[in-house]
Amino acid sequence: MNRIKFLLFILIVMVSIPIKLVSQTNGKTEWFDPNIPATTYCNPINIGYNYVTENHNNIPVSRRSSADPVIITYKGDYYLFATNQAGFFWSKDMSDWNFVYDSFQRNPREDDQCAPAAWVVNDTLFYVGSTWKRDHPVWKTADPKSGRWTRHVNTAMLPTWDPAIFQDDDGKVYMYYGSSGKLPLVGVEVDYNTWLPKGDQADYETLYQATEVDDIQKAYGEIREVVGLEPSEHGWERFGPNNDMEPAPWGNFIEGAWMTKHNGKYYMQYGAPGTEFKGYANGVHVGDHPLGPFEYQKHNPMSYKPGGFVVGAGHGNTFADNYGNYWNTGTCKISVKDRFERRIDMFPAGFDKDDVMYSITSYGDFPILLPTESRDHSKGASSGWMLLSYKKPVTVSSFEACQDVETNRMDHGGEKVYERICYGASNLTDENIQTYWSAKTGDKGEWLQVDLGKIMEIKALQINYADHKATQFNKAMDIYYQYQIFMSNDAENWTLVVDKSRNDKDVPHDYVQLTKSKQARYIKMVNIHNASGLFAVSDFRVFGKGLSEKPKSVSGFKVDRSQQDSRNAMITWKKQGQAIGYNIYYGIAPDKLYNSIMVYEEDFYDFRGMDKDTEYFFTIEAFNESGISERTKIIKAK
Repeated sequence: MNRIKFLLFILIVMVSIPIKLVSQTNGKTEWFDPNIPATTYCNPINIGYNYVTENHNNIPVSRRSSADPVIITYKGDYYLFATNQAGFFWSKDMSDWNFVYDSFQRNPREDDQCAPAAWVVNDTLFYVGSTWKRDHPVWKTADPKSGRWTRHVNTAMLPTWDPAIFQDDDGKVYMYYGSSGKLPLVGVEVDYNTWLPKGDQADYETLYQATEVDDIQKAYGEIREVVGLEPSEHGWERFGPNNDMEPAPWGNFIEGAWMTKHNGKYYMQYGAPGTEFKGYANGVHVGDHPLGPFEYQKHNPMSYKPGGFVVGAGHGNTFADNYGNYWNTGTCKISVKDRFERRIDMFPAGFDKDDVMYSITSYGDFPILLPTESRDHSKGASSGWMLLSYKKPVTVSSFEACQDVETNRMDHGGEKVYERICYGASNLTDENIQTYWSAKTGDKGEWLQVDLGKIMEIKALQINYADHKATQFNKAMDIYYQYQIFMSNDAENWTLVVDKSRNDKDVPHDYVQLTKSKQARYIKMVNIHNASGLFAVSDFRVFGKGLSEKPKSVSGFKVDRSQQDSRNAMITWKKQGQAIGYNIYYGIAPDKLYNSIMVYEEDFYDFRGMDKDTEYFFTIEAFNESGISERTKIIKAK
């Protein structure tokens, strides 16, 4: 009896002790190992975007942002510089980005290197930001990971906003710059040692007061106009949310110069017509000399993404990876907390057999293959994994009530208005980066749960945090996220699949590629630590294979080009029952359908991005969780 009583006592004590679940995996599970590098990435680029202090809506709200990226290779690594980041990022594989703190500010109230330029000369990395002032240094280093830079010159003597630097094969160095609704981009050869324009001594006082290109050229004759806009001819260069503001209230903006040399030709790239619009794109003119004259490439814009979760592809740069494959970076928009609330994206790019420059953005916000060798980018670099989470039902631990929020949206003509914004669970799967769900707190234990509707094969996840009611401004040492993801077939028996309970990195658009795919119907994310503010997520995106039928080919596809304005066309088709969305492809020839427009659920698209005197060819395909349909027969829009 005594032995039985003793055993009962021990059992009672054990039952009364609370069970504390502590991860002993170091992040490794059967399906995910954080030490195994990913073979794919997903836009927006997952870097620790800075919490920006300046707000163009004049509303004191914390929000992350960056834009105007430049990625270059240096000593075998990739370096990413962008607007107002208090430093820069580097990566070995273009997937896992590491931050180096490096403030270049002269005055804490000024931008920390807005729209910077970076370039390599021999064994030295150079860096400079935008300025309208005289006291802006050009920096250099041979060891950027150390965070140590020195001034190459203490004063950049030109009012260079959105600068780009290009060194030609003969060693000559050129600078391009400009960001304006009135002025074109300009270029000039500069002296490497002094960073002054080559040629006769300039009248700098006149130069700094110049407002027109003619005045600049009078002040310094060597500065040349290189690229301007012609929105009356090129529909995609028109200002407005859908290229629909004529005349443009602040002018049609051109900015973001970048130069690429290929097969002896010079490709002068630029961003237009405005960073806060879905049609923000990169265009290109081609010439035989670094300072032109340049001719508008018939295939334009060369990088364009007006639809999908990630929207916008303008103002970036073109670079070659370590295997010689080209990529084009760009700026994508959120534009809710601020019209300049932005992120960074990157798409496969290249030159075709006719030396036409292109960028492939189709399925550009689905997982994209990272480079491991030289390859043909003309068909993109899609992983083939489809979106499994679109409009799937979601349950959550709690949610914030709707609020009337003051905004300054461009589609209201720049006037301040109040919009009712709701933070319900349906925002988590709507493929709209501007909407988000928010829990009532940022506490450990808040959760979200997605029902895929049936068992599917899951290969990757993307968690897009939303910074709701964040209190952080600028950088700090303790900005990171921690969470766990569980999966189930019945919503009762759960398996820990992704364990980031010990993560210490800032991952606002965390992309998780499983090292081993997992079949499941339900996915649950449990918050452990939130970086700042409430636990809020824009979209919880799931990728893989739907394990059912892909949609049939689309029928009734038509392109009705306007006779009154050939820049415009109404594109229509019949909805395909199994489809969740469609990709419209178009281009200047049947074998050059490089540009695409992603549309969810609808059966039409109001397209305003064509050039007046150009023939275009169109086709369309449908997609769902299980794959992509055959494309329709290519049709011509004269």
